[in-house]
Amino acid sequence: MRLREDLVRALTDSGDLVDQWREAFLAVPRHAFLPDTVWHSEPLKRLSRNENPSQWLAVAYADDCVVTQLDDGAPDGPGLATSSASMPAVVATMLDLLDVEPGMTVCEIGTGTGYNAALLAHRLGARNVTTVEVDPVLARRARAALDAAGYGDVTVVEGDGLHGCPDRAPFDRIISTASAQRIPYAWVRQTKPGGRIVSPWGTAFFSGALVSLTVGTDGVAHGGIAGRASFMDLRAQRVSAIDMDSDIYAEDRAVVTRTSLRAADVIGTYDANIALAVLVPDCHALPTADGLWLVDPGSRSWACVFDGEVRQLGARQLWDEVEAAYRSWTGAGSTRATGWRFTVGPAGQRITRRR
Repeated sequence: MRLREDLVRALTDSGDLVDQWREAFLAVPRHAFLPDTVWHSEPLKRLSRNENPSQWLAVAYADDCVVTQLDDGAPDGPGLATSSASMPAVVATMLDLLDVEPGMTVCEIGTGTGYNAALLAHRLGARNVTTVEVDPVLARRARAALDAAGYGDVTVVEGDGLHGCPDRAPFDRIISTASAQRIPYAWVRQTKPGGRIVSPWGTAFFSGALVSLTVGTDGVAHGGIAGRASFMDLRAQRVSAIDMDSDIYAEDRAVVTRTSLRAADVIGTYDANIALAVLVPDCHALPTADGLWLVDPGSRSWACVFDGEVRQLGARQLWDEVEAAYRSWTGAGSTRATGWRFTVGPAGQRITRRR
């Protein structure tokens, strides 16, 4: 309990935890939702509750992300994090953005450990919380943890959160704990007019934004970037992985040019990263100590810039696209991250500069 109180005090002092959520954070034991084996730090380090219970408990109540699954649960994968307990400060920020009141109904996309669903249940009532998890193993584990913690009336649905939960719609609020490149219209359709959707958002170029949308009476949602956070992708919208050994090919055939634009300018600020995430689709940005690689595996295109020299190959001239987008962005007044307007309707997601 002391560790939980210390975490709540730290979150309160930092301004991340508002009064409306303080009781829930004090009441819900985060450690009760973590598996006995987790991974933490960078690079990831395995930590077993049975082998080191005191450190495991300390990690459970640190204001940090705790990885709870690797490789979608496959036993011999490359060791990529595929599920986690989010950083408590980010959890608190997203719940505040959700702007709920007791008695409202909420659908959570991405149950994970079940901790976030428990916080919602404590504040809103467990019967008002639906949570959707694509991984059946994680769903069963979360359901057991919710039962044990006294929140057994939360509805845990095994399914693809991309489709929401039409059987229990409409909801007052929808919150996603997985990052979406494209906010699904199904979420809008399942949210009551005047309701809110909060989701992480990002692209291959950059992922690190929180989007808040309000659903109108016309069934279209509008909003924009309301905070910063980096989450794992929705499995149905995962960004393709980069394999430098195969995606960077035939370097001797690359077209060589020069640029006056520095790589550090392109990826130097949050606002620039968001702008290029919007303006240059399907392009991975891989910064190094002295330059930048750009890769699009789908079109077999790559580019790199080091000390003003540009090398490019493939169907897309990626550096040319990035440079043109950057100069367009700066020429239009360097729109801040909060200056982009998100609209999600039946035709899909559109992102435009606010007027």
